[in-house]
Amino acid sequence: MTPGWLTIRQGTRPLVVTFPHTGWEIPAEIEDAFTSIPLARKDTDWWVDQLYGFVNDMGATTIRTALSRSVIDANRDPSGASLYPGQATTELCPTTTFDGEPLYKVGRQPDANEIERRRREYFQPYHDAVQAELDRLRAEHGRVVLYDAHSIRSEVPRLFDGLLPVFNIGSNRGETCAPSLAAQIEAICASSSYPTVRDGRFRGGWTVRHYGQPRASVHAVQMELACRGYMDEPHDGNFNEGWPPPWNPVRAEQLIGVLRDVCGACLHFAEEI
Repeated sequence: MTPGWLTIRQGTRPLVVTFPHTGWEIPAEIEDAFTSIPLARKDTDWWVDQLYGFVNDMGATTIRTALSRSVIDANRDPSGASLYPGQATTELCPTTTFDGEPLYKVGRQPDANEIERRRREYFQPYHDAVQAELDRLRAEHGRVVLYDAHSIRSEVPRLFDGLLPVFNIGSNRGETCAPSLAAQIEAICASSSYPTVRDGRFRGGWTVRHYGQPRASVHAVQMELACRGYMDEPHDGNFNEGWPPPWNPVRAEQLIGVLRDVCGACLHFAEEI
């Protein structure tokens, strides 16, 4: 039975769009361990599932967890290995925000048994669903594209220098999808008015690295958006007060137009064989 926090909307065309970080729910049994619930929700990929609200009408499948990434990060290696050795990052069960702020009260951080429980109860069902939908659509179409959708604040000095480009396309240096697909997505983004980079600071997390197997006809790409592309970030850098602003479809309209073209290109690529 599908858990209540997991939403799967099946489509008929060979594109799966995943939302591992748009949820903000925290199970009641662990709420008290956090120093602050707003802080635990600070690094949510705010409104990204609304940004891609058009993809179901295109025939794509979507998979979303409603759980906060502070409970467990569905885009981290379940073994606990770092995706970016030597660089600052957060863990499978994050103990800090992106800015390094402690998430847990002293002595309340999840131990190995608790991390394993969360992996089994929250991480695994999400990825079982991703695998099942990729298998279903590949069997029907022969080729499928997995599109992992994300966003992050435009400036996070602990993670990267300066201002992040709005479009950050991740293919793990060309390993997770056909070069032609990554190039086409990059061309669409670069032709917009937004700064674009491929395989920069965010070159793809565990999801695209795990499922992206071009030789097996599964092509995976991560899209990390800088939040300023679709929402207003505070000018004073204070993300602890009034964050996030409400979803504003008018503010996001221009970016949605580009994303619609990107997802259309993914479908065209998957269906052209």
